[in-house]
Amino acid sequence: MTNINNLIETINKKKAEDTSVNTEQEAPAQKLTVGVMGIGHIGGSFAKAYHYLGHKVLACDTDRSMLQFAKISGDVDEELTRENMGSCDLILLCAYPQATIDFLNNEGPFIGPHPIVIDCCGTKRVIVDAGMDAAKRFGFTYVGGHPMAGTQYSGFKHSRKDLFFGAPMVIVPPTFDDIELLTRIKSMLEPIGFKQISVTTADAHDEMIAFTSQLAHVVSSAYIKSPTAGSHKGFSAGSYKDMTRVAWLNPPMWAELFIDNKEYLLNEIDTLINNISQYRKAIAEEDEETLVSLLEDGRNRKAEIDG
Repeated sequence: MTNINNLIETINKKKAEDTSVNTEQEAPAQKLTVGVMGIGHIGGSFAKAYHYLGHKVLACDTDRSMLQFAKISGDVDEELTRENMGSCDLILLCAYPQATIDFLNNEGPFIGPHPIVIDCCGTKRVIVDAGMDAAKRFGFTYVGGHPMAGTQYSGFKHSRKDLFFGAPMVIVPPTFDDIELLTRIKSMLEPIGFKQISVTTADAHDEMIAFTSQLAHVVSSAYIKSPTAGSHKGFSAGSYKDMTRVAWLNPPMWAELFIDNKEYLLNEIDTLINNISQYRKAIAEEDEETLVSLLEDGRNRKAEIDG
C-alpha cells in the first residue's frame, strides 16, 4: 500500500526528467459539487462533512423519507438525479456492493466525463471489476475506494461530519501513474479530514481487510453468543467491550461483504481456528509450559507489529 503523497512525488520526479511532459496541474475549484448515493452512516457523514465546508451536496437514497429529512436538516441541497449527476465534481457511492454495481450499470450512461466516481464498499475485487467495466462502457472516471472509518452504528442518524477526521482512505485507481487523477482525488478528499490517502490494488486490499476488519466482526458476533454473556454485567470491563463492540453490525451488509471476500476471509478463519486449537489443547492437558509459550508468542507478536 502506497501513500498517495509519496506516489505523486515519485511520479513528478519521473516526469520532471522528461522535458516533453507538462507537469503543471489545473488548480481544483474552491467549491465542489458532491453527489452521494446512499446516505446511511458513511454516506450521511460524507454529506454532512462536505456541506459543513460549504460545498454543494446532491444525494439520493432508496429511503425517500430519509432523503427528505436530510434536505430539511440542511445536510443535502438537492436530490441527485440523472439530470444533474453530470454536473458533480465527485460522486461517492455509499451502498451495499450489489446496489453499487446496479447503480453503475443503470446510471452509468448519465454520469458523463466530468465527475470522479468513487465507491466506498468494504471489499474491492468484485466492485472494482464492475466499476472499471462500467466506466469503460459509459465513459466516466471510476476509482475504487474504502474510507477506513465508522462505528458500530448504522443509519443517517448516526452519521457525523467529523467521522473521517484523522482516518485513512484507501483508493484503487485504474492506473497508478495518472498524476492528474491522483492529485484531483487528493484535493477533493483531504479537506474533510482524511489523515492519509493510500493507493493499493483490489487484491491487496481484500486480503488485508479480511484480517483487519472482517475477521474481527466474525469473532465478535460469535463471541457474544456464549450462554455466559447474558450474565456478564458486574463482571466485565474493557476486554468485554473491546471484543463485542462490532457485534453491533449491519447483518445484510456484512453478509454480502463476507461472501464477496470469502477466499481471504476463510483463510483467516482457518488460521484462527488452528491457533485457538493449540491454546485449547494446552489448557485441556494442563500443559502450562506450552500455554506460557503460546501466550508469550502472542505478546511478542503484538509488540513486533504495534509496539
